[in-house]
Amino acid sequence: MKRELKPLPFPEFVTLLALMISMVAMAIDIMLPALGIIGQDLRVSDPNDTQLVVSSLFAGFAVGQMFAGPLSDSIGRKMTIYIGYVIFITGCVISVTAVSLDAMLVGRVLQGLGAAAPRVITVAIVRDSHQGRAMARIMSIIMAVFILVPAIAPAIGQGLIMIAGWHGTFYFLITMAVIGLVWFWFRQPETLPEAARKPFSGARILLGIKEICGYRMSVGYALSAGCVFGAFVGYLSTAQQVFQTTYALGTLFPLYFGMAALAIGSASICNSRIVMRFGMRLLSRRALIALTVMSGAFLVPTLLSGGIPPLWMFMVWLLGTFFCIGMLFGNFNALAMEPLGHMAGLGAALIGSVSTLLALPLGWLIGFLYDGTVLPLVGGFAVLGLISFGLMTWTERGRASE
Repeated sequence: MKRELKPLPFPEFVTLLALMISMVAMAIDIMLPALGIIGQDLRVSDPNDTQLVVSSLFAGFAVGQMFAGPLSDSIGRKMTIYIGYVIFITGCVISVTAVSLDAMLVGRVLQGLGAAAPRVITVAIVRDSHQGRAMARIMSIIMAVFILVPAIAPAIGQGLIMIAGWHGTFYFLITMAVIGLVWFWFRQPETLPEAARKPFSGARILLGIKEICGYRMSVGYALSAGCVFGAFVGYLSTAQQVFQTTYALGTLFPLYFGMAALAIGSASICNSRIVMRFGMRLLSRRALIALTVMSGAFLVPTLLSGGIPPLWMFMVWLLGTFFCIGMLFGNFNALAMEPLGHMAGLGAALIGSVSTLLALPLGWLIGFLYDGTVLPLVGGFAVLGLISFGLMTWTERGRASE
């Protein structure tokens, strides 16, 4: 006889979902201090190739988002998350036993593919169980915890590397996933009853893509978000090299990385408090202009200093730029979703996939151009910020003429 689970107490519910939603960020950021060591152990000839350890996870995550939401609508939230955790853990096992970069990347793609389920479906679970202000309250608390993860993950990774080498980071991820899986299995009830489920259909996904392509708002803001996210992926891919090679900060890398992550978090909190007053479009436009102008202006001292400006100057630019990114991420996604209220679950999955798939080659290009200086990174933010602004302008002009 199947045991009926009772709804979790509020503190436990929020804590469990925060753990699940943070798995993607942890899987990315905990690895950053280990990239150089992984490259050495796996005999990677080009140091820039180790950046693929980051971008390959995003590739799996982009594909996973597209299918996780529709699959959970068909077989239930819990079963889909079980599948996601199993795939993620399998990917970690492949990576921790890898003796070549190719094997490592296969494991990382599987990690991204599996992590998409807890990341995407967590929001669906909250939506199934709560609505209105109650849902907003829960998501605010969950995201507050999520914001802290990028700030502390590199420090955790650095500590694990000192104790157990780069393999320790994957053992940590496996442990985290097992705890999340067991906790979720035994404590969280299914939130989507069988009567409310829909058959899984590839045709439904294709029809959803076709419909989304018909909305200028969704396409324009998904592409705008993808450009900004591409610059951010470029930063994530090169952060270890910039801080530990270009600026020779060694074990201080997690501290500086965490400062930048907190700039995004503080911007997200600020945005949540003022967006109702000023609106998503105004805030997004001003943040995008500020990001582009700051990056374009910073190219001057970067070029004059041979591509390596003083660290304090680089950090001032980075913190300002990341504050703008924190304003843009949530607003761009919300704007892209505006016409898709009737297909929110599938729409969110597809918008996330499109922006991530666009960001990957852009971020890879920035990382590939890394030459020991910060010039490719700063230039990447300036150019992609300008392109994103052009896409936003195109989107809004089309909207005004409709």
